[in-house]
Amino acid sequence: MAIIGIDLGTTNSLACVYRNGKAELIPNALGDCKTSSAVSVLEDGTVLVGAAAKERLVTHPEATAASFKIWMGTEKRITLGDRTFKPEELSALVLRQLLADAEAYLHEPVTEAVISVPAYFNDDQRCATKLAAQLAGLTVKRLINEPSAAALCHRYSVQSGDGLRMIVDFGGGTLDVSIVDCFENIIEITAIAGDNRLGGDDIDRAIAAHFCKENGLVEERLDRALRSSLLHQAETAKIALSSAPAASISIQQDEFTYSLVLTNPLLRRLCEPIFQKVREVITRAMRDRDRTAPIQDVILVGGSAQLTVFGDFLQELFGRRPHVAAAPDEIVALGVGLCAGIKERAEELQDLVMTDVCPFSLGVATYSHAGDKTPHMAVLIPRSSMLPASRQERFVTLHDGQKYLRFEIYQGEGYFASENLYLGELEVRVPPGPAGRHSALVTFTYDIDGILHVAAKSSGGDCRDKLILNPNLHLTPGELDQAMARIQQIQLAAHDSQRDQALLDRALALYERCRGRNRDLCGELIGFWRQVLEQGSRSSREQNYTEVKSRLDWLEEQMNQDPLEDFWRDTEE
Repeated sequence: MAIIGIDLGTTNSLACVYRNGKAELIPNALGDCKTSSAVSVLEDGTVLVGAAAKERLVTHPEATAASFKIWMGTEKRITLGDRTFKPEELSALVLRQLLADAEAYLHEPVTEAVISVPAYFNDDQRCATKLAAQLAGLTVKRLINEPSAAALCHRYSVQSGDGLRMIVDFGGGTLDVSIVDCFENIIEITAIAGDNRLGGDDIDRAIAAHFCKENGLVEERLDRALRSSLLHQAETAKIALSSAPAASISIQQDEFTYSLVLTNPLLRRLCEPIFQKVREVITRAMRDRDRTAPIQDVILVGGSAQLTVFGDFLQELFGRRPHVAAAPDEIVALGVGLCAGIKERAEELQDLVMTDVCPFSLGVATYSHAGDKTPHMAVLIPRSSMLPASRQERFVTLHDGQKYLRFEIYQGEGYFASENLYLGELEVRVPPGPAGRHSALVTFTYDIDGILHVAAKSSGGDCRDKLILNPNLHLTPGELDQAMARIQQIQLAAHDSQRDQALLDRALALYERCRGRNRDLCGELIGFWRQVLEQGSRSSREQNYTEVKSRLDWLEEQMNQDPLEDFWRDTEE
């Protein structure tokens, strides 16, 4: 049985396996290594995952969800049709699809995985990721921070020189910045910072908001299908600007057509508030590093890192243009695949050593004096401490006759304990006596897999220790069985039907954008393909799929042509 690596992304997810001396991306049924992190429920209850689901964001937004990774570890509920899901349940469906594709590709069962998470995921979010894997039938061998996986792949594949590097991972929904010290076969993460609610989706929303403002529209009053179409076009136009001077966006409402020409200067202006948040995260990572040596290189990974305007911004910030990693939207998955190879003890990777750091401070609630009603956090393990880490601190009684010392354990950077994430508590007995006479020595041990062990030994001899397991997301065996049964009962659409449905939904979305003759052509394709799906045999679908797809490609190319090119051509004529 193979161990696979999984990059569970906000926009796309990828699976990777280490074999034959290299990390190898696993293609899905469509032959693509990237599976859209989108889920859609069909009328018969069957669930689509991937490209087929993403196309339905425009045509069936009420039954489709994407970017749900940003809600991991929260109480958010997402309704699709007549079903309601938790974010970790939707992620479990994505993982189930990746697992099915991996087993079909590898021709062997897969039950274990290494999964990447944003470096700045807190305990709630990491536990939710592990729970999603459990619901999908996977055992998590390790969670690895996304920029750490990228650094591992970059170091292993590029074989660059020793020194400090900054990895900027700017994806669809999250931003992570890591400072990495590479020395011989050692990859040491020295500092990390991030924002779990900042990514390319924010740029799409900024473009959509500007579109509505320029056209006198109220975004909140657009129906869900029109808003989904607008966001989809915003994403397409944003990506197009990395290779074209301009891109157009247009929607139709009440027989009126509204449009906008997006250029890089305009996009840069719209991105300015987002990029200032990026600057704050980079500054925080620089301040947390424990080395004064200069950063030798800045490496960009993640889909949003490829934007021209983002590279321009960082060039102004650093004084020189950073490097976009080779295959920036695949490098994390390849790094997780290498990590899976390390877990399998692959001979070629035995000498490779990678360390990581604690993303958030860990401590206990403590009081300044007997009358203090608002506890603050006493930090035992500061953020950016190298893992594994172990720290001790002694705490004394505050009241005469006190019989117990109770330690509430928190994660975060807030001064007051209540501002941080509560993880659990531990209590030890002490002999009654005057305030300050008795005490307890508390030990925090935090391992490379993000498991916190807390031990306390009182001056009276009482000893207690426990693993701190998040109370919000660690289910009882009965609750876990029920949740797993619920997810496993959901039927994923067959591979070929997912591909065929994706093509139909792509045509339906394109129809909304087309006008005139192009719309008529698109309508004819939709009618023809629907007839093939409803009446045709499997061989008929196979024979016609390529032809319909190529015609849609041509239509989409017509719709994505640079409007300024036509303008100058018309002027010259």
